[in-house]
Amino acid sequence: MADPAPDDSRTPGAASAFPVPTMPVPPVSVVGLGQLGGSLAAALVAGGRPVSGWDVDPRARAAAEDTGVQVTRELTGVVVLAVPLPVMATALDGLRVDPGATVTDLGSVKVPVLDALGAAHGGRFVGGHPMCGTERSGPDAVDPALFNGARWALCLEPDTDLRRWLRVAEIALAVGAEVVPVTAAEHDDAVAAISAVPHLLAAALAAAAGQAGPLALSLAAGSYRDATRVIASDPAFVTALVEGNAAPAAAALARVRAQLDRPWPELVADGHAVRTAAAGRRPVRVPLERSALLTLGRSGGAVTRRLAAFVEGWVPEPAEPQA
Repeated sequence: MADPAPDDSRTPGAASAFPVPTMPVPPVSVVGLGQLGGSLAAALVAGGRPVSGWDVDPRARAAAEDTGVQVTRELTGVVVLAVPLPVMATALDGLRVDPGATVTDLGSVKVPVLDALGAAHGGRFVGGHPMCGTERSGPDAVDPALFNGARWALCLEPDTDLRRWLRVAEIALAVGAEVVPVTAAEHDDAVAAISAVPHLLAAALAAAAGQAGPLALSLAAGSYRDATRVIASDPAFVTALVEGNAAPAAAALARVRAQLDRPWPELVADGHAVRTAAAGRRPVRVPLERSALLTLGRSGGAVTRRLAAFVEGWVPEPAEPQA
């Protein structure tokens, strides 16, 4: 039997098969009210969205209540799992979830989460990953502005219900993020290179500086601080991040090792060119169709606005060469 569609997709007079922007938005329930989940809940409440939530930590529940979140075990609308990767599959145990709810997550790895939650929730599950956050954690790190300008990867698999995908995309857009349509496998390959490997390199740099002795650490300034910032994160979080995406991370790390074997002047010049390359943005309008949305994401672009039968966004455009 097919999963029940979101309630608003059955509204009489709905344009095409999709919920249109003028329809009332569904409520949001956030499970896990630490930095990411608490920030999302607070940002949505500030925007007038009805938000409920739950966390096993009473301190996180109290902090969320102070921002206007209704703390409850009853989850409905779009259910967002903002919990550590090791407990993602069991995060809803003991909670009561509306059988018509859409389920999404904020996990930093997507293929293992899709394997676990896709099997449990079928077409009701939409994998997601906002590319933001700091080395801090817990309710003390909540920031309603955390998602402003961030990329939010949102998975479009062959069996993803596009109506549900749009409802999750609307949440990301509502808190100031830009939505990048991807598949789970594409996400994990890309994020290994720009997230897992930087965490490993930061750990290696910090450990090597520690071996160099107290003089080296006492002289450390901006370059060391910036290059090692992320390894101040909870070690359990970093370990789950890299081990949960082990194969893509190993492949990405191998590419870094190969780069380090190049002549240093060439390596420095090429790295500088990539890091400082300027690119413009070309506005685009994309139909609500899986292949078109994925093409947008694969090009390095993102969705910035939801329309009735289209989305608006941008793709990168190389800067004009200097005269």
